[in-house]
Amino acid sequence: MRDGQGRVLYLECAGGVAGDMLAGALLDLGDESDEQAVRAALESLPVDGYEIAISHVSRAGIACCDFDVVLDAEHENHDHDMAYLHGQGQEGAHAHGRHHAQGHHDDLASSHIHVHAGRAHGHRGIADIERMLRGAHALTDSARALALDAFRILADAEASAHGIPVDEVHFHEVGAVDSIADIVAVSVLVDRLAPDCVVAGPLPAGGGTVRCQHGIIPVPAPATVNICAACGLELRPGSVEGELTTPTGAALLGAMRPGGSLPVRYRVRAVGCGAGKRSYGVPSILRAMLIEPADAPLDLSRETEAPRAVVKLECDIDDETPEVLAYAAERIRAAGGREVHWVPVFGKKGRACFELQVVCDPADAAAVEDVIFRETTTLGIRRCVMERTVLARELVRVETPYGAVTVKRAVLPGGGLRATPEYEDCARCAEESGVPLREVVRAALRAAEAGC
Repeated sequence: MRDGQGRVLYLECAGGVAGDMLAGALLDLGDESDEQAVRAALESLPVDGYEIAISHVSRAGIACCDFDVVLDAEHENHDHDMAYLHGQGQEGAHAHGRHHAQGHHDDLASSHIHVHAGRAHGHRGIADIERMLRGAHALTDSARALALDAFRILADAEASAHGIPVDEVHFHEVGAVDSIADIVAVSVLVDRLAPDCVVAGPLPAGGGTVRCQHGIIPVPAPATVNICAACGLELRPGSVEGELTTPTGAALLGAMRPGGSLPVRYRVRAVGCGAGKRSYGVPSILRAMLIEPADAPLDLSRETEAPRAVVKLECDIDDETPEVLAYAAERIRAAGGREVHWVPVFGKKGRACFELQVVCDPADAAAVEDVIFRETTTLGIRRCVMERTVLARELVRVETPYGAVTVKRAVLPGGGLRATPEYEDCARCAEESGVPLREVVRAALRAAEAGC
């Protein structure tokens, strides 16, 4: 992803995340040319045994795009036989065979990983998949890089789960077909969308157990947990039993390198919903939104950035010395506090204490709170988001008889200017020149007015 937050791809994963859900949501977000690009990329791969069916279905009354990799009889699997998947016996597997013509599948889960030394017929190792992707002429370099990254993340997670070298992890032919299709499709779509960054909501962990090639394992699957740990993805506990987040879905998110947080205010430019195939206690929907901040940040230094929305943090301290409070204020400013105040107040039983008031950008609030908890004795912090009216401002460098001084100039509502010389520069010039501080300040103001 590119640096910055001009175009943000926000992935809302409350209903789970799997490869087919991501592909469906991104297709729904785009236009017909995206589907054409996906089909062209998949046709350039040396993979057969499937066809792609793209349609619209309803999930909880919401129209969603269904990206379906329809496997032939040889490649069909048990990914939507719920009784089989969740260890309730083999009877579901027989019923499952009646549905393969409808394309019931899902992306690669632990049931499709075979772990052994050496090659086996019908298996693809990570090196085989890398060669295949590098030979796909219809993939752009960036789409290919994203797909390769997703497969490496997945292979590393499985190797860690089984305690083996990564080159001994082999993707079984049955599971690899739909997984390759999902990963390549998502990589093509993200590349075409070209967001500046990706933000993903917490992933539902799910619960219970799921059947894999090695037996019954807990949910979330070990590979999913390893991917979340390696890529810094957040998991959200819940009461729903089922594999809501699959290894392939997590690997694709990890390859997108999500980071940051949503803007305080944003405009939605496009929205798409992708449908999942498995049926659990929550609607199997993943929503993708292309958003832009409502107020684009000014192209200025941090000193002159003026966000219209800020976070105010407050807490009361009655058992710290002024020296400790002063030290805490320095650390808070270093962590992103724009304004740090200690206000004398009276607390319980008439005791004198201080109220800490901090104003910071929403993106810095968590880091500032960490410092407050670490450097003070407070047990809780009050937080609120506040709107504020700000003046446009800039930093200019002016020359005075005593040296160069930085001046902050603000534009008043009527168009006039207000100038404020920076104290540190004025103090340095006064000390070096041996003149009173106020003389340097006056000289800086005159130079700023002359330059307007």
